[in-house]
Amino acid sequence: MTDSVSRELVEAFYAAYASQDTEKLSALLHDEVEWVISGPIDVLPFCGRFRGKAAVIDLAGRVVPSVYRVVSFTRESLVLDGDRAATLNRMSGRRRDDGRIISYRLAHFLRFRDGKMIENVSLIDSFDAAEQILGHPLDVHDGYDVDLTDLPDVAAAGSLVAL
Repeated sequence: MTDSVSRELVEAFYAAYASQDTEKLSALLHDEVEWVISGPIDVLPFCGRFRGKAAVIDLAGRVVPSVYRVVSFTRESLVLDGDRAATLNRMSGRRRDDGRIISYRLAHFLRFRDGKMIENVSLIDSFDAAEQILGHPLDVHDGYDVDLTDLPDVAAAGSLVAL
């Protein structure tokens, strides 16, 4: 049977995380922590897989601050279930290069063991974040045009499904 994570422990984790206080964060991380952030590593160097407390502390204390300084971190929702927590958040930061503000949404799926965070899977709106970090819209057009006139009329065929 797993121990339930308390709201207080999750609140303490987010206070340390948002403040980028690596000493407080370290005290809340399991030695075997695994931290995964989805996104394009070439554009967002803080994305990827980080294993072990030292790697996560390096991420929080050096890698992220080299890209931006957190200005605000707002948790919009929190769900607790046993040893797990899921959150929807908005992060805002100031880019180190030029001082521009960036802001994007992210979801965290956390797991705790022995009163410490052992797993964080972070899904960010990486397209939005990448455009803001780069300072321009991404050109995602692949040059392939679709001729919609050649598509069958699915409504007339009775196969249109309402979503």
